[in-house]
Amino acid sequence: MTADNPYIPYFATIEDSWFETGGDRCIKTFKVVFDDPAVRDSWNHKPGQCAMIGVLGEGESMISISCSPTEGKFLRFSVMKMGKVTQALHKLEAGDKMTVRGPYGNSFPVDDWQGKKILTIGGGIGQAPLRPIVEFVKSNREKYAGLTMIYGARSAGDLCFKGEFDQMSKRDDLSCHLTIDIEEEGWDHNVGFVPQMLLDLNPSPENTIAVTCGPPIMIRFVLENLKKLGFSDEQVYTTLENRMKCGIGKCGRCNAGCMYVCKDGPVFSYSVLKDIPEAFA
Repeated sequence: MTADNPYIPYFATIEDSWFETGGDRCIKTFKVVFDDPAVRDSWNHKPGQCAMIGVLGEGESMISISCSPTEGKFLRFSVMKMGKVTQALHKLEAGDKMTVRGPYGNSFPVDDWQGKKILTIGGGIGQAPLRPIVEFVKSNREKYAGLTMIYGARSAGDLCFKGEFDQMSKRDDLSCHLTIDIEEEGWDHNVGFVPQMLLDLNPSPENTIAVTCGPPIMIRFVLENLKKLGFSDEQVYTTLENRMKCGIGKCGRCNAGCMYVCKDGPVFSYSVLKDIPEAFA
């Protein structure tokens, strides 16, 4: 968090930007670097954390950080165009400025997971908060027993990070499985919903951590299917980053049961969330 005042943002310059998907609710990724070298050197985020990013005169929005700290002294944000702030962000290009505050929230306990197999299960924009786990494990591959990714979307055009998945599919030290809801011409991967693909792959729960993020309905069925496969509640993690608002526990708008997502999360094991029905509403 900003050292002196958590409400004062840092300025950052967009080094590069590109569209992940098209359509009315398209997703655009920004690679940004802090203008102040001291901020750049002192910034320390972990997989699963978020940041408040904004455009002066337009507002701010809480967005998951979609890069691992192992990738370098920059940040990545993958933003879906949905409202006023995200529309303003989508107008920005390389060389433009944005504001950044954070990092906020807890993180995935990737250090505690060393020696285990990691299984990520994502849907749509939900792959953005999972990407830092993937990149962190890839950068420390020798410390983990395995890495398997399941990722799906409505159509091939709705998949994020397609180039990265193409590269990962060529590696023999990890496994990635892509799926879309409805068959398309030229699509040579799986067709079907993510929860069913999880059952079809039938991953072993032995020494495995499963992490899922995506539309709430997808998460609910993924959790049900992980239980069918024998995963314990303590082996399953998810993130509720889409509920975060102010990030510092002041606005009270991110509550799930007796917890504030911004203070107690956004990362939770299912053992914590299973008794809070509104968590996946």
